[in-house]
Amino acid sequence: MKRVSVGWAERSEPHKASYAVGAAILLSLCLGLTAAASAADRIEPTPRELEDVNVTEHPNAQIPLDLTFVDTDGKTVKLGDYFDGTRPVLLTMNYSNCPMLCTLQLTGLFQGLSHMKWNIGENFQLVTVSIDPKETRERARLTREKYLKIYGRPASDGGWHFLTGTKKNIDALANAIGFGYRYDPQSGQYAHPAVAFICTPDGHVSRYLYGIEYDPQTLRLALVEAGQGKVGSTLDRALLYCFHYDETRGRYGPAAVKIMRLGGVVTIFVLGGAIVLFWRREKKRAHRKDDQGAADDTTA
Repeated sequence: MKRVSVGWAERSEPHKASYAVGAAILLSLCLGLTAAASAADRIEPTPRELEDVNVTEHPNAQIPLDLTFVDTDGKTVKLGDYFDGTRPVLLTMNYSNCPMLCTLQLTGLFQGLSHMKWNIGENFQLVTVSIDPKETRERARLTREKYLKIYGRPASDGGWHFLTGTKKNIDALANAIGFGYRYDPQSGQYAHPAVAFICTPDGHVSRYLYGIEYDPQTLRLALVEAGQGKVGSTLDRALLYCFHYDETRGRYGPAAVKIMRLGGVVTIFVLGGAIVLFWRREKKRAHRKDDQGAADDTTA
C-alpha cells in the first residue's frame, strides 16, 4: 500500500480519503452555522402592522362593567349585566367576518365546551364582543345561531351573549384586558390573537387561555378557579387544589407538592382511623372479658 514520506501524506490513501470527508463535513457545519448566524442577524423586525397584535396580560384586571354594547336582540346592555356575582364569565373578542382565526377559535372553544357537563348560562356565562364596530347585530345573531347549533344544547340559548358596539367601547375593553389588535385597511380585516379570558363573577380577569383548541378539563378548572368557590363540586375544588395551571403547556397539570401534602393528610387520617378502630375493638374485647369474669364469679 502506497505511503508518502512526510506528515499528512504518511497516512494510507483510504485514511487520507476519510479525513478529507470528515474535514469537508466539519467545514460544511461551520459554514452552516455561519450562515445561520448571518440569517439571525438579518431577521427582519416585526412589521409595523403587527406591532400591537399581542396579548399583554393584566392579572386580576377589572373589566369596565359600565361599558355599553348592543346584543343580538337590539337591546342596549352593559357588560355588568352579565356579571352576577355568582357565576364566572368566559369572555372572547372575535368578529363574524373574520376569514379564518375567529372561526377556528370559536369552533375549538365550542368543541371543548361540548365535552363539559356544565352548561352555558347555567354554570357560567359566555360573552363575545365583536372587535368590528361595523358588525351589525343581525350578522352577530347569525354567527351565534351557527355555533349554538354546533353546541346542541337548546337550554343554553340565553347563556351566550354576542355583543356589538362602538370602536371607543371596544378599545376600552381591549385595553383593560390587554387584547391587542389592529385593522388592516388594505384587506379590510383585523389582525388579532386567539385568546379566551376567564373572569370572576365580579368582573376581574382570572386566567388567559390561548390558542384555538380548548381542553375541557382546563376550561372547567379555570372556571372553578374563577368562580372563587361559588361554582363546582367538592371534587372540582379538590382537583383544583391538586392541579396548577402550567403556562408553558396552556393547561392544568398535577402539583406534586400539593399532592404529596394531601397524600400525607390522607395517610394520617387513615392511620388515625385504624388506630381508633383497633382501640375500640380492644376496649369491647376487654369489656366482654370483664363481663364473662363477673358471670363466672356469680355462677360459682
